[in-house]
Amino acid sequence: MDVSLIIFPGANCDKDTSLAIKKITGKHPKHVWYKETTLPKSDLVILPGGFSHGDYLRSGAIAAKAPIVKDLVKKSADGIYVLGICNGFQILTECGLLQGSLIRNNSLKFVSRNVKLRVERNDTIFTSNFKEKEDVDMPIAHHDGNFYIDDANLEKIEQEGRVAFRYIENNSKYNPYNPNGSLNDIAGVYNKNFKILGLMPHPERAVDKITGGDHGAKIFESMFQSIS
Repeated sequence: MDVSLIIFPGANCDKDTSLAIKKITGKHPKHVWYKETTLPKSDLVILPGGFSHGDYLRSGAIAAKAPIVKDLVKKSADGIYVLGICNGFQILTECGLLQGSLIRNNSLKFVSRNVKLRVERNDTIFTSNFKEKEDVDMPIAHHDGNFYIDDANLEKIEQEGRVAFRYIENNSKYNPYNPNGSLNDIAGVYNKNFKILGLMPHPERAVDKITGGDHGAKIFESMFQSIS
């Protein structure tokens, strides 16, 4: 399987993501600079977390205008798989590949901690290694992770089963359990054909128990087993 990782100035999770992929597959993805105009042959494209272009204007807004993202939008119509993590999720909403917006956390503060999530379905290429409705732990680190969308489209996303992950009660010192105020506790969503996933938690930071947990590894394992 050919995997490409798009690198933007201000990204700070590209190395973590690359190492996570190497751990699961045995090889690093192709690194693609944001100024490139054409993606290499790819079955899967990943947009990593960070603060592309310093999060000026809106998070992901400038990166969404990058030449390589224009080609990503074009290639996504041909059916390639796309994963956007944190800032990558923000970029995917800004370029129109995913519905909704990621706005300021309700607290107006940067939040960095572990959260408990529920995997809403396990019949996608991103979640096939999970159990349906499985509860998992992953870290977050964001200032603009509050998922917002108009009522009509929120209802449509729910009815079509396009919520990927949801923040849930964790019975811990971390309150509120929803760290940013996202509507319906949404932590990640799919596009209409379930080939594009955006999520705010960082699975690449949860691939080894020695560093705090390995629930995130299941996302990478699901993708590579399903696509290969």
